Formats: sequence, structure tokens, C-alpha cells
Amino acid sequence: MKWRDQIKAASARIAGHVRRTPVMIADLSGRPVALKLEHVQHTGSFKARGAFNTLLSEEVPAAGLVAASGGNHGAAVAHAARSLGHGARIFVPEIAGPAKIALIERTGATLEVVPGAYANALAAAQAFEAQTGAMQVHAYDAPATVAGQGTLMAEWEDQGLEADTVLIAVGGGGLIAGALAWLQGRRKVVAVEPKTCAALHAALAAGEPVDVDVSGVAANALGARRIGSICFDLAKAQGVETVLVSDQSIIEAQGLFWREMRQLVEPAGAAALAALIGGAYRPEPGERVAVLICGGNIAPDPLQHQIMPGS
Repeated sequence: MKWRDQIKAASARIAGHVRRTPVMIADLSGRPVALKLEHVQHTGSFKARGAFNTLLSEEVPAAGLVAASGGNHGAAVAHAARSLGHGARIFVPEIAGPAKIALIERTGATLEVVPGAYANALAAAQAFEAQTGAMQVHAYDAPATVAGQGTLMAEWEDQGLEADTVLIAVGGGGLIAGALAWLQGRRKVVAVEPKTCAALHAALAAGEPVDVDVSGVAANALGARRIGSICFDLAKAQGVETVLVSDQSIIEAQGLFWREMRQLVEPAGAAALAALIGGAYRPEPGERVAVLICGGNIAPDPLQHQIMPGS
């Protein structure tokens, strides 16, 4: 089945399980920029789309589900598992941080915190899969995951997206792979990565996926050590441009989201906008630009102190 057919099937499959997230137009220094507010999706990121598509398109074994995650994917899998009546064990690295760890814990999934980075959590999840027969729900490099994430771009176009260029933050590559699979070159897609975890940029430079060092303010969401093969193949075939942003630009973009739009987003959610405000991507005159806001699990939780005991 071709990618667009897979994404159309995924859209029908997950309808009723995910939110149709809002869009808005922001005025940034006199330039209108289209925004997709996917940080208001269930569990605070686009990941619910891929999780539900995977669980609804495959038979879940009695051993349940297992996933490795920097936080957002794990929360999405745990939420989808609970919604559909499955058990789930989620492995996260220490760098996931307390806000995302607490989010997963609230779903009722079994949580394992692993020393190190995402790659360490993935290794632990793969070992658990081999030992128990649980179904692995990959965060980004699986067809069902990519098709699920592709529903976001299909939905955005259905909402009347008017843009020549779409800026998308990249970690392991599931989100941008879904967008590329849906668009098939009909719009320009720019991959935005932090300078301190740039797996796609490194892979395209090397001609193949390679391991990179991972650090920085967005590492718990964009800190994949190696880009997914599906993303790499689509990005290479479509000649995707990559731009790199500094941690300082990401932090400034977070602040702008709050000051100008009253939107609280995590560093990964601000990364794509950081490319615009920091100058890593400079649109041509008249170029219509859109930015995908992918996550809102900010740490620490700004309202945590207001949560009543037992709530």
C-alpha cells in the first residue's frame, strides 16, 4: 500500500481516539506564519497518532506492550494502551525529566527509568520484548508509527493550510517522515534540529544513518542517537533541507510563544520556530511559512504546585 493510502487508512482508524488540533496565524515581525497547535493533543504531543494507529492495526499479544521513549512517546503509548484495555511497560532514560515521568505514571503503565540516554532505554525495551513476547511500539522507525504521524499533515491540509514551506522539528524522524510521506514533494519541508542532537543532518552529510552525540535543552524529546531509516530514505529522496538551531534560540522561541501567543510549549515544541526567529532559516520575500508545534510537556510543570493532593 502506498504511503498516502496508508495515511488515509490511519486517519479513519484513529478518528475518535485523537483530537483534531487547532491552527492559528501568528504575526512574527510583520510576517504571517501558520501554526499547527499539536501540543494540545492527548498527552501533550503528536505521538498519540502513531500509538493509536499501531495498536488499532495490529493484534496485541497477551504479554501487552512495551515502548522506549524520551517521554512523549511513552506517555502516548501508555494512554493508548489504557484507552484500549492493554497493559504497557514503558522504558525511559533519566533525562526524560520529572514532568514526563509523572505524566507516564498517571496513565497507570509500568514505568522503568533507565540510566543514560534514549538509546539505553531502547536497548532495555528490546530486551524486555525478547524475554516476554510483548509488542514493541517503536517511537519513530516503523510504518504504522509513520503513517499515524502522517495524519497530522493530512489533517492540517484539510484545515486549509496555505504554505509554501513547513518547518518541522526532528528527533528520530517519525513526525517529519509522516509529513514527507503525505506531501510527496507538494510543499517544501525544512527539518529543524538542535545543534547538539542533529541525527538527520549528520546522516544526510554521511550518506547513511550514523550515531551522533546527544545533549541540550531538547534532548529528552529530540535526542535520538540515530535517525530512523524510514525518515532518512524519505528525506534523501526528497532533498530535504536541514537547519540547526542553538539552545538559546530554542529558549527564546519558548518565551515568544508564551509572551505573544500565551502558549506553553516544551523545547522540542519551540525548535521549529527557533529556526525562524534565530535566523537559521530565512524565507524568501513572499514565501508563505508554516511551523508545526509538536509538544507541550514543559518541565517543570508550571501549575504543579496548584494540584491538590489526591487529584
